[in-house]
Parts: sequence; C-alpha cells; structure tokens
Amino acid sequence: MDISAFFEPLDLNEFPSIQESTGLVRLGNIIALHTEADGLPDYSACHIALIGVTDDRKTVGNAGCGLAPDSIRKFLFQLNIGPYPIKMVDLGNIKTGFSVTDTYFALSSAIAELIENNVVPIILGGSQDMTFANYQAYQSLGQIINIVAVDPMFDLGKSDEELNAQSYLSSIILHQPNFLFNYANIGYQTYFIDQDALRLMKNLFFDTYRLGIVRESIEDVEPIVRNADMLTFDVSAIRNSDAPGNGNATPNGFYGEEACQIVRYAGLSDKLTSIGFYEVNPRFDKTGQTAHLVAQMIWYFIDGYYNRANDFPFKNEEDYLKYRVSIRDHKEEIVFYKSKKTDRWWMEIPLPAEQRIKYERHYLVPCSYKDYQIACENDIPDRWWMVYQKLM
Repeated sequence: MDISAFFEPLDLNEFPSIQESTGLVRLGNIIALHTEADGLPDYSACHIALIGVTDDRKTVGNAGCGLAPDSIRKFLFQLNIGPYPIKMVDLGNIKTGFSVTDTYFALSSAIAELIENNVVPIILGGSQDMTFANYQAYQSLGQIINIVAVDPMFDLGKSDEELNAQSYLSSIILHQPNFLFNYANIGYQTYFIDQDALRLMKNLFFDTYRLGIVRESIEDVEPIVRNADMLTFDVSAIRNSDAPGNGNATPNGFYGEEACQIVRYAGLSDKLTSIGFYEVNPRFDKTGQTAHLVAQMIWYFIDGYYNRANDFPFKNEEDYLKYRVSIRDHKEEIVFYKSKKTDRWWMEIPLPAEQRIKYERHYLVPCSYKDYQIACENDIPDRWWMVYQKLM
C-alpha cells in the first residue's frame, strides 16, 4: 500500500541540531527522514517508524497538543544513540483531514501498513482519541489485541458522548466487529473515576491498577505491559512537576523516571507492535520540559526494543522450565513457564486445540514469580482467573 499521500514532509529548518557538526552520533543523524527533497524513505527494512499527528480537534481541555510532534522531535533528535544498530525512519506528520474521521483513516492505514511490514510505529500525538485510529489498524488486520493505557482516567466518557480524547475507550468497546480481547489501565487515580466505571471494568474482566499500588512496586508493571499489543500513554498520567506541558496536568502521577521505566518494559516486550504518546502541549511547556521527558521516554522504548530477548511466542520448549501446580478444589492444574534466557514467567490457560488457533496470542499469559508463589500457596492468581473467564 502506498502511504506517502498521508504524510507531510519534515521542515529541516525546525531541527537545526541535525545540521550541527559535534562529532557525536545522535538519533537525528541516524533516523531516515521524510523531507521535501528526498521524499518518503523506504521503511520496509526498518525496525521502528515515527509518525507525528497534529490533529487535536477532539482533545478535552488541552487545545494546542497538536503542536507536540515537532516539539518532541527537537529533543529526541539531539539524544545520543545506544550500542546497537538502529534502523529507524521518521515518516513525518499525518496530514490533518477535512474531518477527524479522515485523520483516523490515514493514521490507521499507515499503522496497519507498518505492522504488516514488521515495523513498530511510535505515534507522536496529538490528542489521545488517536488511540481509536491505532486500534482500527489492528481491526483492518483482523487481529484480536490487548490494549494497555497509562492514564489517570479510563476515558470512557458518557453514554451519549461522541468520540473524543476522554471517551475513545467506549468507542473501542462498542465497535462492531470487536477485536479487543483485554484492556488494562495503569495508574488510574480514584478521585477521577466514577464508581459505575469501576464496576464496568470489573464486569468486563479488564485490568485496572491504581497509581499508589503501581508505584509501590513498579517492577510489577512489566508482565502487564508484556501482555500488550499496543500501548497508549497520556502524559497527564505524569505529575505536573515533572510534565507541566499539559492542560490537564495535576499534582499527582508518575515521576518521570517511572514513566521511562514503564515505556522501557514496553520496548522489551516481544508482543507489543505499536505505541503512542499523547496530549503533550507546548503552550503550557514553557521550558520544553515535557517534550524533553517524552523524548527520553521514546529513547528508553528504543533501548528496550533493541534489547528484546525474542522469548515469545515459544519456539522451543527446551528453552523454558515448566512447572505444574495443583490447586485444591480446582480441577485444572495451573501450568507455568519460565524462560531460561530472561527468567520471565507465563501462565497457560487450558483451551481446546481448536480455540488455541483463535487465541494463540492470549492463552499464554505473562505473569511474575509472585503469581507462581500464589499458586503454590493453593490460591488461583487473579491474572489467571481473569483471562480464564474471558476465554470460557
């Protein structure tokens, strides 16, 4: 598919650091750029692609976040590369459509094309309703997926509300045909959440993790993120003192280094095939602190990507230790796998052979050693039970 018509080329005058002769090898010198002179680079042999989205018509209380992509790039292009052979392309910014629906179509088409070519898109928003377009890309590929959102809210909106940055999840849930297997929210803040919304999440067997619980043990985020096909990151999940460039920034949230750790886990995940960063607003970001932080988060994602261990999906059972745990009054054993390469854990959900084909990406559930310990104490891990109920 020719996606060149969807993109505006970059204006190199906006990024003077690319022209500087410092003797250092920076990302801006390594990434293949879409420019007026050179046209759209060949992305088929690349590993990662940057896509800017300047459409913010559906943001809520954060007009101006459409200016973010180039603001983030200015800092990202100045960062030094890690010790790995980077193959990245920057496709430029998606042309803003006559309607928001046009922008969604262009973005989803571009993402689908990249995923089909085994290229991981990094979306630089723009408003977070573009998560819906990201989801539509998987729908067009016929792929059932898991979504992880780092967000202080669930973005369900009201029942009669049209799609916007704070209601996109309802549009995904209600969309038919539906290709959403699981949704997980990391870092919600209870005072922003309606109790009916919490009950809905529970009834749908979705995973929700309060900010305070997550921050007590940030490493427990790893298996949650490892289970995602796509991750959407709302910068308002980061506290105002660390990321002031957002019209909805609040006193509480993740610290910058915690946000970087979560995103690095996403990069390390063999399963994750797209990620988006949304709601950065240069109008509130007087010193560029927020754009700089998101640039560093992207750096950590790239670092994680180039340190992937490729231990999922399973290729050779000899590379894993297998543990069987019997639970009293539970007819099914719980089978655990531990990678000899990375010490990462998975749980197997029992399924008939014919269903394994449909849910091949979902019946092996990323977990932690804690889940194994819980099973050994004769209790069923919550993570196993939630997925089991979905599949049954």
